[in-house]
Amino acid sequence: MTATSPVVGGEVAGEGRMWADEAALDATQRRLDEWEASFADRAQRASALAARVGALTGTAHNADGSVEVTVDSAGLLVDLRLDERVRQQSAAHTARQVLATTRAAQADLLRRITAATTETLGEDNPAATALLDSYRRRLAAEQGTPDIGR
Repeated sequence: MTATSPVVGGEVAGEGRMWADEAALDATQRRLDEWEASFADRAQRASALAARVGALTGTAHNADGSVEVTVDSAGLLVDLRLDERVRQQSAAHTARQVLATTRAAQADLLRRITAATTETLGEDNPAATALLDSYRRRLAAEQGTPDIGR
């Protein structure tokens, strides 16, 4: 006890409160550290998922193998392979096969994105659900987009 510290109820005024405040400060610091670590972990997982999804493609072929389509991570056509057998089909039939196979390749892409997302973020993660819903809506919209040149 110092000459300038008053004694209140057998304690130097402020000392008991100081220890309680330090314990509360320590608890608050621990919560902030945990919160920061949680953000850092989520940022790392989001970055890893973005890189993983960005590298994904989807591929499909039609029933007889005469049409094969690959789409990139955005669902856009990046490769189209036509077998020589398509020469014996009408152009309209080949076009329908290309469109149907493109939709199948986009569905393959969505399966791959779903697997990567659930492996990285978990199945019951709200961010995973939002990401997958966004991909579903975008890919569904692309499938319904009419041909601009018609």
